[in-house]
Amino acid sequence: MKQFTKSFTQQESIPETGIEAAVEVMRSGRLHRYNTLPDEKSETDLLEIEFAEYQGVPYALACSSGGYALHVAMRAAGVEAGDKVLCNAFTLAPVPGAIHNSGAVPVLIDVAEDYCIDLDDLERKAEASGAKYLMLSHMRGHLADMDRIMAICERYSLFLIEDCAHTMGASWNGKKSGTFGDVACFSTQTYKHINSGEGGFLTTRHPEVMARAIMHSGSYMLFERHFAAPPKEVFEQIRYETPNYSGRMDNLRAAILRPQLADLETQCERWNSRYRILEALFNQSSAINIPARPDAEHFVASSIQFSLPGFTAEEIQEVVKRCGERGVILKWFGDAIPRDYTSRYDSWRYIEDMPQLPKTERILSTLLDMRIPLTFSEEDCALIGEIIVEVVNG
Repeated sequence: MKQFTKSFTQQESIPETGIEAAVEVMRSGRLHRYNTLPDEKSETDLLEIEFAEYQGVPYALACSSGGYALHVAMRAAGVEAGDKVLCNAFTLAPVPGAIHNSGAVPVLIDVAEDYCIDLDDLERKAEASGAKYLMLSHMRGHLADMDRIMAICERYSLFLIEDCAHTMGASWNGKKSGTFGDVACFSTQTYKHINSGEGGFLTTRHPEVMARAIMHSGSYMLFERHFAAPPKEVFEQIRYETPNYSGRMDNLRAAILRPQLADLETQCERWNSRYRILEALFNQSSAINIPARPDAEHFVASSIQFSLPGFTAEEIQEVVKRCGERGVILKWFGDAIPRDYTSRYDSWRYIEDMPQLPKTERILSTLLDMRIPLTFSEEDCALIGEIIVEVVNG
């Protein structure tokens, strides 16, 4: 019987250039982003400049986490207590958590068969709710039809915040994920596309939004030391009106991220080659459904999702168990009990007037998820795919 023995949580090591840069930061003792000489750019400053250039946007802010970036995006966008915010029902807990943290009310949108946000349900609820904000999660790296998303946002005057935690490096019709909306948030947590343990970015094209985000991040009155930022005149009133939430990135994390960002395109190609191997094997089984990715979508597949239509909850649990016994770790998004990083929308019980979403529950009931670490070779992925197909086919 085929067995897999590698860890699904082991990431590649930090590049040597990143390790050397981090050591230099530690030797200097200047870990704080504002501990600089006049006109000197810190590692964090350089990272923000480089990320803004990579995204093709004017402004970028390095944050302590992707979740913090989501929260600050809400605040900087002007979300107030009681405001309604449209968001995916199929997402990870930090997304509704950020909405709740701002005092707003999540309006959950169904998931579609392709694992993206259901655009018909989005349109219905945008009209019915009167919401002025959309927190769009590109969940597990799946990009919805961004042309239609933008048409809906224009029709209902929605301020779009893109959660790009799983789509750094991805694009739709050649336009990068995170450049469609008013604000975008990215994560550099260990299991994302670049790794600093914890960390994230907030980007925007709006100078006032970025000025508020910088003040929220804990710049005190040092906002003029930001280089991927609007001019100091934009801060004139904002600096008096914006509370400090202290969520800065430090120079140590920025130092290890810069070489990873420089190599991101190569890493994206490596992830996708592994995904395609798994996808081809899954497509050989009539029991496994894996949605075809649209031609417009250039994705970054650091994980893979697939469904087992017609399987009962007990049968899904048996697949997860038997794969686990053979060293292949799967997560089930339909589980009524939150486990690890997965949770179903109805487990977020802090949301008042929780809706019933039978379509979402049906789709999640057979949806499985698996990480694809780059510590796995292409041969490893072929073995993993063979094991899963054997278990599913019985």
